[in-house]
Amino acid sequence: MTSEPIRVFVTGGTFDKEYNELTGQLFFQDTHVPEMLRLGRCLLDTEVRTLMMIDSLHMTEDDRRAIAAQCRNARETRIVIAHGTDTMVETAAHLGREIQDKTIVLTGAMVPYKFGSSDGLFNLGSALAFVQTLPHGVYIAMNGRWFAWDRVRKNREKGIFEAL
Repeated sequence: MTSEPIRVFVTGGTFDKEYNELTGQLFFQDTHVPEMLRLGRCLLDTEVRTLMMIDSLHMTEDDRRAIAAQCRNARETRIVIAHGTDTMVETAAHLGREIQDKTIVLTGAMVPYKFGSSDGLFNLGSALAFVQTLPHGVYIAMNGRWFAWDRVRKNREKGIFEAL
């Protein structure tokens, strides 16, 4: 059985943060998504493209428009977006209002991948499974669950995403 190709867009977020042991600062160098796919032994037809490497707290409406344009212009109808969790719901809402003819799943991590105890690898794997099985629409995949873009929030007190 062959599956449809999946486009993976990278925008930064906790997935890709590195830790400077000397200064204690988190920073971006390059995406870890290809390494995560390799370590997860992913056999799907994926193509990874980095759109930006920013903390989602710094994401602007122009950035969201650029993400939407890349999703619209992608030849693939199944798209996973690695995104920071702080404004993932806002980006999902932007995409949900604009794009209805593709399946788009946003995912992220609460702990940086390089910390070793990250939820990122599990969330990426879940997003790749959900993007293959959900109907067209925009979703968020975190902690083994999926949420429709307009029925989800990040519970900052519990550190989880939950249905509205």
